[in-house]
Amino acid sequence: MSTTKTIPTHLGIIMDGNRRWAREHGVPVAEGHRQGYLTLKHIAKAALKRGIKYMSAYAFSTENWSRDKTEVRDLMKLFIWGLKHEVKELNKEGVRIRVIGSKMKFGAATMRAIAHAEEMTKNNTRGTLLLCLDYGGQQEIVDAIKRIAGEGYAPEDITPELITKHLYAPDVPAPDLIVRTSGEERLSGFLMWESVYSELAFIKQLWPDFDEQTLDAVLAEYSNRHRRFGK
Repeated sequence: MSTTKTIPTHLGIIMDGNRRWAREHGVPVAEGHRQGYLTLKHIAKAALKRGIKYMSAYAFSTENWSRDKTEVRDLMKLFIWGLKHEVKELNKEGVRIRVIGSKMKFGAATMRAIAHAEEMTKNNTRGTLLLCLDYGGQQEIVDAIKRIAGEGYAPEDITPELITKHLYAPDVPAPDLIVRTSGEERLSGFLMWESVYSELAFIKQLWPDFDEQTLDAVLAEYSNRHRRFGK
């Protein structure tokens, strides 16, 4: 286990590389996503053991709807299965599940699964796993502005603090560290507003291959950084 002195309160993960992993292993894309899900479950538990209180996982973006229909269908089935059945395992660990995103395109079955997982785990306090589904950073800001406008605020009353209060999860602290796997070096709209002072780590490892050793290496590197927050 890591012996780092500084542990992020909130860890963000951009889980990239499931499809490439599937191609490299000669298996269907659906299997790559299944392996990615198993990795998420394992790393969420590992993060909890290391003292991380919040973990956000970029699981399905607003742009992902444009992927092959079969892939999207398989992903929705995987989400529903996990939210309905395997959530029990995380519930036993004291993990609260929250799903953030616009959710505008989800069907009834997916929405019922989300409600089931959130209701089952709502009183858990050991840690929180935020699943970003149908999520886009620009859309989150747009939705926040729409809620502010709907509440009748005057333009001069709009402040960064007010926008923050109208985001999908305003009570969750901003991510201290965001990790993206697969070698890509961009955030792709992940927590755009919240990540303004997040530390970033880009690693070549594909998400299904991400393990506790990699997590510890990332946390050790993070602990050596000096965060200035613009000062």
